[in-house]
Amino acid sequence: MAPAILGKKLGMTQVFDAEGRTIPVTLIQAGPCQVIQVKTAEADGYAAVQLGFDPARKSRTTQPQAGHAKKAGVKAQRLVREFRMNGDELPEIGATVTVGSFEGVEMVDVTGTTKGKGFQGVMKRWGFGGQPGSHGTERKHRSPGSIGSGALPDKGVLPGKKMAGHMGHVRRTVQRLSVVRVDSERNLLVVRGSVPGPNGGYLMIRRSVKS
Repeated sequence: MAPAILGKKLGMTQVFDAEGRTIPVTLIQAGPCQVIQVKTAEADGYAAVQLGFDPARKSRTTQPQAGHAKKAGVKAQRLVREFRMNGDELPEIGATVTVGSFEGVEMVDVTGTTKGKGFQGVMKRWGFGGQPGSHGTERKHRSPGSIGSGALPDKGVLPGKKMAGHMGHVRRTVQRLSVVRVDSERNLLVVRGSVPGPNGGYLMIRRSVKS
């Protein structure tokens, strides 16, 4: 049995529990995934399984990708990720992993790429307060202010200084999300709360490491 599954964020909505309370949830299209490669400790030095999700068009597939998938007897996939696992639980090459494998799982960890915000200033990126609205401030209301002293040769701007720059589009993991529902017929996984990334973004879903 694979320790994880690949999916796609569909969006957020809400459901109601038995007492009528609103629960914010995220809908995830989880699987089906193809087992493209299985690595063993004897051959590769560690045990892992390589999963593929979302079949790719032939025009969007390179020859190495097509050959790698053909060797496993499956179609080339747009998203391919590898997961470590115990050697005694390795699935067969070409097998299909569905969301049904998460039946009975209470908590999951979801990894995705956050929304990209482009180049942003310090107020949006770091929450700076900005400069005063009056008292001589002119066209500098959203500037960072002083960033370091240049009086001494060994001083100046220190590494890690919070400044304007690229914001978002980084890999993030949200841990311990409660599984609200598993719909095997429609390949849906419903989890409580939000997950990283925009609608349509790819996700990696694992059983929670912090039980």
